Amino acid sequence: MSEHVTCAIIGGGPAGMVLGLLLARAGVEVTVLEKHGDFLRDFRGDTVHPSTLQLLDELGLGERFAALPHSRFSRIGFPIGRDDLLTIGDLSRLKVRHPYIAMVPQWDFLSLLADAAKEESSFSLRMNTEVTELIRESGRVAGVRYRTADGQAGELRADLTVACDGRWSIAREQARLTPKEFPVPLDAWWLRLPRSPQDRAGALTPVTDKGRFIIVIPRETHLQMAYIAKKGIDRQIRARGIERFRAELVEAMPWLDDRVHEIESMDDVKHLDVRLNRLRHWHRPGLLCIGDAAHAMSPIGGVGINLAVQDAVAAATLLAGPLRRGGGVPPALLARVRTRRLLPTIAVQTLQRTLHRMVIYPIVKGERSGPPEPIVRLMRRFPKASFVPAYLIGIGLRPEHA
Repeated sequence: MSEHVTCAIIGGGPAGMVLGLLLARAGVEVTVLEKHGDFLRDFRGDTVHPSTLQLLDELGLGERFAALPHSRFSRIGFPIGRDDLLTIGDLSRLKVRHPYIAMVPQWDFLSLLADAAKEESSFSLRMNTEVTELIRESGRVAGVRYRTADGQAGELRADLTVACDGRWSIAREQARLTPKEFPVPLDAWWLRLPRSPQDRAGALTPVTDKGRFIIVIPRETHLQMAYIAKKGIDRQIRARGIERFRAELVEAMPWLDDRVHEIESMDDVKHLDVRLNRLRHWHRPGLLCIGDAAHAMSPIGGVGINLAVQDAVAAATLLAGPLRRGGGVPPALLARVRTRRLLPTIAVQTLQRTLHRMVIYPIVKGERSGPPEPIVRLMRRFPKASFVPAYLIGIGLRPEHA
């Protein structure tokens, strides 16, 4: 079976859903292909930053988002000793409508976008539909081949195909778009534990103790946690066993002693191979990559979703008109998406690489228990300096607007 659509989007994550919604509202016929049957997957990015909250308002979705169960945090900090906190980024200093980060399960965020997009007659979302191959004709990408959960194969031809299928993008691989990899000395191990009303955990405020770096994200019913350690030691961590892993958590956070038994085995601890990379070119004729498919981000700062969303807004702004008129999109116009989004991407990745090198890795190696002393003195003496990281993380160098 072969069909045709103006724009085919691979992947129903934040970039894919926002792009699909914006193009559909602009009158472009668009189909999003998502290989899973739902959005319910653990340990995905759940931070919605001020720039994205502003975008939701512009799209008329602010009230719907506000109705979702979520928590809000305005400070990004590092502990100094046991009882002191150094604020690195203070979002309350931002002159925006929403000077905070909202923590909401990504599946709720994606469902909100999907429901809004389905209100548009030119939008289609196909779940349980996995893209298996790009269609190439006359030197350009002309659509995709896919397979459904029940084994049915088909073709969806498109004037433009957009890859929003993450850091392991099949479209990027088949188009032979190879990213430049930056060295990352860290990996993350994700887990979840029940939450108690007495917990004093703060989002984006890590726990550091004797060579340990642990990020605790409080949710409505549980704590999502990221255990940060040296890259390449997943086998060692698993070989030490669950008892040792539980003990290390309790040593760093004694208040978890009453619940670490809920981690039944190391199968409950999910390893994330942290990557930091960026494509030199984000397109081929007929194909565009955005979001993690164009630039994988570290989980530090939780900026991946928001950069992906802004990529989608920029792509929709530049491409909706040509797509609506028909006849395809020239490669030079696809290249403009990268040009528009490159500086914000470089700025955030540079900040993440600096934090890896100067702050987090020395803590993981046991060389320090907190940020370098010069940073501590700077932030103590000039607390307004916390505006700069807050702006880079919360808004970015080039916020996009609907």
